[in-house]
Parts: sequence; structure tokens; C-alpha cells
Amino acid sequence: MKILFIINDAPYGTEKAYNALRMAMTLQKEHPKVELLIFLLADSVGCAIPNQKTPQGYYNIERMLTSVIKKGATVKACGGCSEARGISELQLIEGVEISNMKEFSNWVVEADKTLTF
Repeated sequence: MKILFIINDAPYGTEKAYNALRMAMTLQKEHPKVELLIFLLADSVGCAIPNQKTPQGYYNIERMLTSVIKKGATVKACGGCSEARGISELQLIEGVEISNMKEFSNWVVEADKTLTF
């Protein structure tokens, strides 16, 4: 089974990215054969910026994203969204790639389930 996560919100401010990654991590633990695809759209492209520093005891999106990538999730960030926010030329978290709407549309068609955050 292939599950597509679409994340739209910034890494901090709301807990949508946090909750999406919590669900992804739980799926990887409880259902290790599930293939996870994560597409970062709009302000969520900021989730892919490395060197995030958060207060002790506060969740860290970079660590969470790195964890799901290490366990096999594929993570792509929207190229147009990244350009609009001035981050398309920045180094991203290892394992995150810039993508496009064509690839995103293919993921939507290929996925058995789609979750939007």
C-alpha cells in the first residue's frame, strides 16, 4: 500500500506538519510495509530547511522529517512554492528533493490513500 501525505502549513505555528509526521512515524512503526510519500506544498516547504533550533522539550520538524526519511519515506518539496519563498537555492535536509506539479500529480494517481494536513 502506498500512502501520500500532503502537508501545506509551516513547520511551526500550527501543529499540522507535526501531526502529519507523527502519523507517518506511527505508520512506519506499526505498518512497516506501507510505502510513504510526503509532498511539501505552500508554507510547508519550510519544513525542509536544515538546522532548525527549537527549545528543549519542543518538537523539532527537522528531526522528525529526518527520521521518516531514514525509515524509507520519500519526501519532495514543491519547486514553485520553494521559489516563491526564496528557498529554492538553499540546501535542504538530506533526502528531501525539489519536485514539481507533474510528479505530484503522478503521486496522487499512484497513491492508494491520500492524507492532507
